[in-house]
Amino acid sequence: MRVQKRLAAQILKCSEKKIRVEPSREEDIKEAITKKDIRGLIKEGVIFKKKRQGSSRGRARAIQEQKRKGKRKGPGSRKGSLNSRITKKDRWMARIRAQRKLLKELKANKKIENKTYYEIYNKSKGGFFRSRRHIHIYLQEHNLIKNEKP
Repeated sequence: MRVQKRLAAQILKCSEKKIRVEPSREEDIKEAITKKDIRGLIKEGVIFKKKRQGSSRGRARAIQEQKRKGKRKGPGSRKGSLNSRITKKDRWMARIRAQRKLLKELKANKKIENKTYYEIYNKSKGGFFRSRRHIHIYLQEHNLIKNEKP
């Protein structure tokens, strides 16, 4: 069996330690004494080279799954300033688009008048409102929303 392993190692260009044999076909392997015989057994899959072990991706997949859920985003995981992660302009665009969308909806549903719409539109354009919620609060405080009971 040692001779066969040595020959298989030469053919497969690896160490004898890497050679594995099918235990059920041991008799055939013992009979094989030439390189030609060994090549035949390799072709049949009776003698084969043990695969090289790589790094496990199990932990990496688990972390990736958590990141998909929005986890692992705390201050300890952040590299770069707030502005390098999301630029000031991108933050502004997201905020103003949300506010303008809200204003369009309110106008379309006749909750605010045209005059109020333009007034609020210009205020939001000037950066007066922090968020959509801030617009709602402002409209309620100044009694600018129609069809709502206080």
